[in-house]
Amino acid sequence: MMLTAALLCFVALWFAMLGTATVLFARRHEPRAAPVPQPLPRVSILLAARNEEVAIERCLASIRELAYPAPLLEVLLGDDASTDNTVAIAQAVMQDYAGSFRVVSIQTNKGQARGKANVLAHLARAATSDVFCITDADIAVPRTWVSGLLGRVQGSVGIVTGITVVQGPRLFDQLQRLDWLLSLSLVQVVSDWGKPVTAMGNNMLVTRQAYEATGGYEALPFSVTEDYALFRAVLGRGFTFRNVFSPEVLAESLPIGTLGQLLHQRRRWLRGVEALPWGLQAALLVYSGIYPAMLGLAFTSGPLAALAVLGAKMVAQGVLTALCFYRVGLRPPLRLLPLFELYTVGLTLGLVGFRVLPLRFTWKGRQYA
Repeated sequence: MMLTAALLCFVALWFAMLGTATVLFARRHEPRAAPVPQPLPRVSILLAARNEEVAIERCLASIRELAYPAPLLEVLLGDDASTDNTVAIAQAVMQDYAGSFRVVSIQTNKGQARGKANVLAHLARAATSDVFCITDADIAVPRTWVSGLLGRVQGSVGIVTGITVVQGPRLFDQLQRLDWLLSLSLVQVVSDWGKPVTAMGNNMLVTRQAYEATGGYEALPFSVTEDYALFRAVLGRGFTFRNVFSPEVLAESLPIGTLGQLLHQRRRWLRGVEALPWGLQAALLVYSGIYPAMLGLAFTSGPLAALAVLGAKMVAQGVLTALCFYRVGLRPPLRLLPLFELYTVGLTLGLVGFRVLPLRFTWKGRQYA
């Protein structure tokens, strides 16, 4: 009886957390972007690429369509030792671009920077503007991306993060899409409290002033979550941040192809989670503990009790899903919620294995411990 009572208390706490997050998200209003300063500032778009021949054309095509004067845009592509046709395709796509486009070949390491952080360190030093917009080669940005991020740079704001969703036709792609946006809605709620959670390195603006105050990527300890490392360093220098949950900064990412590749991606992300303040880590632990609690209830009170909690969980999570998808002008995939439970359990078990066992994970062809 005591175990059942404890499990029910935990379940109640979980629903209280999700309910509070849902109410706060429903009540929030995204502050309007301030008018972009006049004259319009020059902006450097920093793009790291390593063997991205499949994705690079889509990414650069979206950059060409930006509703920002092309002559004021400087697009810097850092080629990180690609062995495919990434550079040739990029040069062909940008051949008659009205703005500035340059490929920077990455041959050496700057300071402590490695991997993507090293590419961005080189690009930031090569950039000639005071504003850096950073994205990835597998991302397509919206036309309003630059102005949407720029409009949030006010006062002491040194770093601005947009939102990203996965785009793809497969069921596995759609589950990733649901996963991303649902997670980002929770990140937004915590950020609205003024609690720094993370920055998305595929959809981010950082001012030169804030970046250089940190010493740049070459001065930061190496991290496979280089965006979070820069985010923390910028805040540590006294700058503030903005997370923007709005269609004008909604970027679309190509999906991860397989469950194995997804596990490698999420293991890399866990490095950033492990660096969060203990209070946020505790909240994440509670949030992820709902499945063990349901399993415990199945043993102590029977499967019907666990199924009742699961049904209530899907309903509660469905409300937040509908809110966050509608907020960015997308149709909520509510029919996927039952499958999303299986997806979440499988992903969680796989990540536990990655964390407990001394496994190395691979990202962009490089291995990390």
